[in-house]
Parts: sequence; structure tokens; C-alpha cells
Amino acid sequence: MSENIRYEETQLYCIRHSAAHIMAQAVLEFYPETKYTIGPPVENGFYYDFDLPQPITLEDLEKIEKRMRQIVAGGHKFEKKVVSAEDARQVFKDQPYKLELIEGLEKGGLDEYGNPLNEKPEISLYQSDTFTDLCRGPHVETTRQINPSAFKLMSIAGAYWRGDEHNKMLTRIYGTAWEKPDELKQYLQMLEEAKKRDHRKLGKELEIFFFDDEVGPGLPLWMPNGTIVADELENLAKEVEEKAGYQRVRTPNLTKEDLFIRSGHLPYYAESMYPPMELEGVKYYVKPMNCPMHHKIFSARPRSYRDLPIRLAEYGTCYRYEKSGELFGLMRVRSMQMNDAHIYCSEEQFEQEFMGVIDLYKKYFDLFNIGKYVMRFSLHGKAGLGKKFVDNERLWLKTEDMVRRAMQNGGVPFVEVENEAAFYGPKIDVQIWSAVGREFTLATNQVDFAVPERFDLKFINKEGVEEIPLCIHRAPLSTHERMIGFLLEHYAGAFPVWLAPEQVRVIPITDGQNEYATQLAAQLREKGVRASADLNSERMNAKIRSAQLMKVPYMLVVGANEVEAGQVSLRGRDGSQKNNIPVAEFEALVLDRIAKRSSEL
Repeated sequence: MSENIRYEETQLYCIRHSAAHIMAQAVLEFYPETKYTIGPPVENGFYYDFDLPQPITLEDLEKIEKRMRQIVAGGHKFEKKVVSAEDARQVFKDQPYKLELIEGLEKGGLDEYGNPLNEKPEISLYQSDTFTDLCRGPHVETTRQINPSAFKLMSIAGAYWRGDEHNKMLTRIYGTAWEKPDELKQYLQMLEEAKKRDHRKLGKELEIFFFDDEVGPGLPLWMPNGTIVADELENLAKEVEEKAGYQRVRTPNLTKEDLFIRSGHLPYYAESMYPPMELEGVKYYVKPMNCPMHHKIFSARPRSYRDLPIRLAEYGTCYRYEKSGELFGLMRVRSMQMNDAHIYCSEEQFEQEFMGVIDLYKKYFDLFNIGKYVMRFSLHGKAGLGKKFVDNERLWLKTEDMVRRAMQNGGVPFVEVENEAAFYGPKIDVQIWSAVGREFTLATNQVDFAVPERFDLKFINKEGVEEIPLCIHRAPLSTHERMIGFLLEHYAGAFPVWLAPEQVRVIPITDGQNEYATQLAAQLREKGVRASADLNSERMNAKIRSAQLMKVPYMLVVGANEVEAGQVSLRGRDGSQKNNIPVAEFEALVLDRIAKRSSEL
């Protein structure tokens, strides 16, 4: 909440910000012709973008890191100086990227990415040792407040200036910094574990999804195993939403340009949409979101206050043109199926409906054992009114207050973040952390005070007067793509039984038990269990190893004794083993785990 300490106010933030400056100083000493740009702290570390006169390698990072430790040992002060734009231009007369930033600060009140700031900021410099940077701060007092054993340079990447693929490609050097050496050690260990859990690696090994150049970047192809996981998530959502009074709808993937002009998406969202196709003189777009069509369904017949709230849900496929450099496995794609719904309600119903969505979040977090999450309350920025946000300050303040009061009344902690709202209203975005501490932006709960009026949405209130409803956009399970990517990493590919693509594999010891294994697998499938029999010619241990590699929860080993007694020997994916189990007992176990969507084996 508002009393929480923001990351930007912590000592760790200052350490990382200062480490970025120290790294830039070292780079400039080795490569004096370098043009330098920005170097912010980020989650778990920092980076700096350079326009270097020559390529550098990972080996070069070692000498840069060594020089950084020498600079740290010097105990240099970080000194702030507020200057005029003209003085700043003199300081950075040979640094074109800095001159561009100064121009933005002076004329437009723009940040380093060209986004509008709420007010025209002061122009300040920070000096430490031989390095001066254009910077708002904050920093540590002296370099000795940075532990020389608690930072490390991590990697090199390409990055377009200001994130625009039309600009020059720069060299980005990433580093990490912590207050104590033990924290760095723990972080590096976590990264090693995260490599093993990388959803791109697991997605290939477990035959969940893949990408193909002929199909196109960012357009995932779901294999049978991945389709099962997606179907199970969709079944979960349908079951939960049906109980919560949602109605399911379907809408086309293609629509006329006029719909998105009316909704306002084209003016505000055009860069994220695929270009139009023209047929018979009419422009059509593939849809980037479902909401305009859901508005049409709401308005298809007259509505009364007795009808409200109306909750329309759809797992529709949407298409968004993400920049090539920003595509990342399932986490950032161009084709997605989202757990989408729109709730139409009166102001009196708003708090209950909004918090009903928050309760859905928490129910799913419990189901998936997500213990760490943060609710981010995204607000508008005044400087972006009419550009990035709908130009209605009164309604922005009113709806933001409605969300704030609802969250406070519900006792749900949140942090407020300016300038990150949807173009049509404030929202709650949910940041979650996987089992290895990796952060994901998952769900969203958005208030729309603008678009219902554009679509002339109305209902007759208790006084018999027409009224415009509020609309809540929500996606508690995000998209299939992002949710499955997260779950792959969260579970390290070892899905709970109910979600596992293959739940049981029957393994005969010799060919003499093949018939029994086949019958047993068929019997389990009849009961709704995803089961198969491994009848290949390999030895039993090799078959067990194969099942383990595919993260199959249950392996049923059957030999002559098991056939005679009508039993199985159960091996769990976790290494547990139990022999001489009657088939009926195992059936009851697995069916119970599936029915309860249990995380237990």
C-alpha cells in the first residue's frame, strides 16, 4: 500500500544504480570513444547501454569487473549538481544520446524512453571519481558502501536505443549487485536452478510447444501434450466461472476497422496491432482483444438494472504485434488465448464485482501454490492525458478512488504505480513469483469508464432512467501461453497429477505382461485417466527412466506376480515406491487426486 517502501527508496536500489555508473566509468576507461546512454537499476541488478567503437565479449567483462572493484575501493563520493540545460549540453557536448535526453527534459518533460513525465523535471548530474552522468539519482554516498564481493557482471545483449527497433542497436551490459556476498551467492544459485526450469527448454523436452520459422515468430504451435495442459486450464476456468455466474460467448477473430476506431484502440493501440487487410474496399483487422465484440453482445438487446451484473467470458484467440526483439518464449508472443471476461455493472455493484475478481486470483494462487505475489495499482499520468490516456481527469480520479477504496475495504495490500494504467481506466496488475523466485506479470483487473460510452452501452436503472454501466476487464489466469510458461518453470515441468499430460504409464517387466499392461491402461482411460502402456523392447529400468524424463507422475510396474494377483507396483515421480497395490486401490487414489486437483502425489 502507499505506506510500503518503494524499491526506488531502498539502499539496494542505490547500490545498483551506483554500480551502473561505476561500470560505465570502467567501460569508458577501456573504450574512450564510447557513446553512453542510460544505466538504470532493474529487478535483481542493473544494466547500461553503450554505443561502443568495437564489439566486446564475455571475457572483456572480467577486466571491466576487476576495474570496478578498484573504483569501489577508492571510496569516491557521489555528488549531485543541478544545472541548466545549456550547462548540461556543454558537459555532454560529445555525447549525442545525452544531448537527446537533455532536449527531451528541457522541451517536453520526457523520460529516457520518450514517455511524458507528470511535470517538467530538474536537470541534475551525478559526479563520482572521473565519471559524470545525467541522472536523477539516488545513489550511495560513497563507493565504499558497495561491497566488492557482492556484485558481478552477468551478460551482454543487444538493445535498441529507447526500445525502438528503428533506432541504432546498442550493446547492453547486465550486472547484478547485492548488499552482502551471501545474497549474491544465493542469487547465482537460483539462476542455475532457473536455467534447468527454463520453460523454453522444458517445453521442448516435454513436447509441450514449439515455434517454426515458416509459421512465424511469436506464433506457438501446441503439441498434444501442451494442448492437454491448455484444455485443463480452460476446463478449470469454465468450472469456476460457471459457479460465479459468468456466461460464455464466442466472437470472430477478424473484424472491420470501424469497430476499433469506435473503441479507441486504433488511436491508442495501433502500434501493437497487425496491419489491416483490405477486401472490397473495407479494412479488416485481426483482433488484439475481445472487449469491443463483448460490448456489442451486451448492446444486442435492451438491459435493465435487474440484468446486472452481466459477466461475459471467452477464451478467444487474439493477435498482437510484439516487436521481434521483445518476443520471449511463451511469455511474450503474438498469438494468445486469454482467460478473458468483461463484467458490466452499476457503480453500486462495482466494489463487490471488482473484489470478486481479486478473490478469483487468490483462489488460483492457492491451487497452484503461488505464495508470493504483489498487486500493482496502475494509475494514469496527467502528462499523458489525450495521448496515452483518455482525456477525462475527473473520471480518472473518481475510478482510481473507487479501486483504492475497494482494495482497502477488502484488506488486500497493493502498491501504487503512476503512468501504467490502461488507456481507458485504472487497473490492478498482479506480479507473481515462481518457485525459484522468478517474477512474472500474470493477471489483470481493469476498470473501463470510457469505452462503454463510445459504444452507447446503457441500462435502465431503478428510477427508469438510462445509465451507462461500468465495465471491468479481467483475466485471472492470464493467457494459455503465459500461464503455461509460468507453470512449467514453477513446477520444473512436474505438473500436478490433474494437469499432467500423461498421468500414468504402465511398464511391463517382460513381454509376457504386455497384454495385462495394455488392458490396465485401457481400464484407466475408461475412468478418465490419461494412461499409456510402454510396450517397447527396452529393459524395465530404461522404461522407468524414460517416464521420469517426461515427468509422468505415476509409473505402474507389472511383472508376473502383479498379473497373477491383479496388482501393481507403484513408483512415484518423486522416487517413492509401494508394492503389491490392488488395481482398485490405485484407481481410487489417482481419481481422487484428479477430482480434487490436488498437488499431492
